[in-house]
Amino acid sequence: MDFSQLYDPALDEYVPEALDILSKFSFESEGNDLSTPEGLAKARDLESLGGGILASNFLDDVDIRTYTGAAGDELELRVFAPDGLARAVYLDIHGGGFFMGHPKMGDRGNQAMADTHQIAVVSAQYRLAPEHPWPAGPDDCEAAALWVLGPGRDEFGSVPLLIGGGSAGANLAATTLVRMRDRHDAAAEFIGANLVFGVFDVSGTPSQVVLGDIEFREMYVGDHDTQGRRHPDISPLYADLNHLCPALFTVGTLDYLYDDSLFMAARWRAAGNPTELAIYPASPHGFTALPTKMTQAANERTDAWLAGILDGVDG
Repeated sequence: MDFSQLYDPALDEYVPEALDILSKFSFESEGNDLSTPEGLAKARDLESLGGGILASNFLDDVDIRTYTGAAGDELELRVFAPDGLARAVYLDIHGGGFFMGHPKMGDRGNQAMADTHQIAVVSAQYRLAPEHPWPAGPDDCEAAALWVLGPGRDEFGSVPLLIGGGSAGANLAATTLVRMRDRHDAAAEFIGANLVFGVFDVSGTPSQVVLGDIEFREMYVGDHDTQGRRHPDISPLYADLNHLCPALFTVGTLDYLYDDSLFMAARWRAAGNPTELAIYPASPHGFTALPTKMTQAANERTDAWLAGILDGVDG
């Protein structure tokens, strides 16, 4: 693994714009006491978060289905189907620190992914902490993956599967892959994992400790001590990562989860899985929601990676 150049130096051209745009947006839950119902509700208000930038991704005309979550309740699936036959089905798991967020945050990107790559994208709702701490989220995401393997394939055909997510969603995507391998002997069904600024060590990587907002960890795992938070189903950095699919890890250098992607990409590769690590300078957590050339570069890199994965299957 060559560490002489962590990112493409051509990206330096986009740094001034990235920093200027960053100064105008905030995705933090500043001033919200997440231990109170009022503070939690305010933090979960996607219409106002980041000045409404997330709400701009919502689409009205979406095919909404349901699946049965692990607790027996009906949870939402937002389905984006391509014109014609799907080449693959992509399971999208939204982010939000395990305590907020909704699949609709990814509507525009998921629709674009379906159109660009001729794949079906299924974005899954899951129960949120602190009302539903671990293992509720992973349990629901496992159930969503089983829906894709069952009813999803009945609809879209016996095509390969992809999985992806950002932040907490990347954690849950990785955990789902491990569960599908260990519990359902289904690792080979997945041909790629798109893991974007994920939190892979809930016990705290150095960048989390130095830069991070760690309140989400308390809500997700409650009173588990540091060792307990390293349970591989909570922190997939500590999981057995052998015999998993190729993965693309995307992260910015200003992200408090920067080390999570550095460490997880290294372990993913050391386990023998094809691995790409895409690093973006002057980019914070959630930077792909910002209207910048850096975001465009990240999206283009992801599209190129997806195209390569799909072309390999088609070939």
